[in-house]
Amino acid sequence: AWIKVEQLKPYHLHKEEMIKINKGKRFQQAVDAVEEFLRKTKGKDQAFSHNSNEEKNRRNSSEERGKQSAGEEKRKASLSEGKLKKGTGEGKKRVSSVSSERGSKSPLKRAQDQSPRKRGRPPKDEKDLTIPESSTVKRVMTGTVAGFKWPPSVSEPVKDSDPHFHHFLLSQTEKPAVCYQAITKKLKVCEEETGSTSIQAADSTAVNGSITPTDKKIGFLGLGLMGSGIVSNLLKMGHTVTVWNRTAEKCDLFIQEGARLGRTPAEVVSTCDITFACVSDPKAAKDLVLGPSGVLQGIRPGKCYVDMSTVDADTVTELAQVIVSRGGRFLEAPVSGNQQLSNDGMLVILAAGDRGLYEDCSSCFQAMGKTSFFLGEVGNAAKMMLIVNMVQGSFMATIAEGLTLAQVTGQSQQTLLDILNQGQLASIFLDQKCQNILQGNFKPDFYLKYIQKDLRLAIALGDSVNHPTPMAAAANEVYKRAKALDQSDNDMSAVYRAYIH
Repeated sequence: AWIKVEQLKPYHLHKEEMIKINKGKRFQQAVDAVEEFLRKTKGKDQAFSHNSNEEKNRRNSSEERGKQSAGEEKRKASLSEGKLKKGTGEGKKRVSSVSSERGSKSPLKRAQDQSPRKRGRPPKDEKDLTIPESSTVKRVMTGTVAGFKWPPSVSEPVKDSDPHFHHFLLSQTEKPAVCYQAITKKLKVCEEETGSTSIQAADSTAVNGSITPTDKKIGFLGLGLMGSGIVSNLLKMGHTVTVWNRTAEKCDLFIQEGARLGRTPAEVVSTCDITFACVSDPKAAKDLVLGPSGVLQGIRPGKCYVDMSTVDADTVTELAQVIVSRGGRFLEAPVSGNQQLSNDGMLVILAAGDRGLYEDCSSCFQAMGKTSFFLGEVGNAAKMMLIVNMVQGSFMATIAEGLTLAQVTGQSQQTLLDILNQGQLASIFLDQKCQNILQGNFKPDFYLKYIQKDLRLAIALGDSVNHPTPMAAAANEVYKRAKALDQSDNDMSAVYRAYIH
């Protein structure tokens, strides 16, 4: 794994801040590893310092003895001369003086007796033996970061528009004109110390105790690709969760992890304070609320319902109206991400509706995502989510188009990916989806049928305000072709197959 030099931060200055905003087990393991490395380094430095001081003292003592020996020889010669010239009186006095000096303590022993330090303790001028910051890191901290303004002092807290939890600060930065030698040296030291260059992927799922879970009872309806990861993180965080799924067998794993089982959506809502739902499309969202034993039957004053499905604004507005008409509170909170990000607790949450309910969901959102946005009135989050997925779906279709064009013109698809990964389009999304295509692995991380549904709804959103969406419309036709080729239940990257048939 690689990390850009511009994204490195001084450990001691940012340690507490990063521990607070990162929820993962592996992040804590990394902190522990850093602390252990620093302890070992400090121990080595102290031992080296002690040995250096002893060696210095030995050299000084040896030099002193040498000087004393030379002086003694000189004095002996002088003594002999004195005997001849002035008799024995002065000579005896000098011999006595030399003998007194030899009988006194050596400089090394005097230094050890006078110093209160014990063996192995660092000298007083070594106040901090921690690894110094390199000039590279210091310059990185003062560099311009796209979309983020560094505070004037590193000691000031980072301000964040989100009242719940911080956005990550590892955004793209302008490349500073600095020397990389100091940081490269540090990384080499770490490699030599651990004997390994392997870096595990970050797991940002919340760990019990890192964030205080709400004491409210949580319900969750729908355990698909996204819902499963969300529920798992809610449980890891320490929330009390009751689950329901149309296919009951999917609940078994979460029951083993400590979840409770709800027999119907109505039962879950009636027994929980806040109930989340994440289903596939507008029809499923309406059926869940308005159908037999549905959510609406469990709603009474004070009950809270949060719909995390990606649907159109009209659908979510209708659901909000019926929930509120029964005295309930409503929040829409669709999520941007895929199955892996859901499992890792790294989703981006777009919320709108009841602001107080948004606040009440704080610990839940922290467990399931890396950041959240409150967008105002009901319908705004649905519109924003469709626009985000429209851009993503169109980009995926363009990637597939480029790879197939490379193939039919005799160009290497792998080389095309390598070039793209070195340019401005480089991203995890680009790399993962291209790898899917090159390996022929279309295991779903985001179902193709769902991205096509989102494109269709985004085009309809454009129609409702008479705004052209020609790129999305073209991409939608390609996904429809892929669905006709029986790719609906594969990953969205399977749109590639629409170009090769």
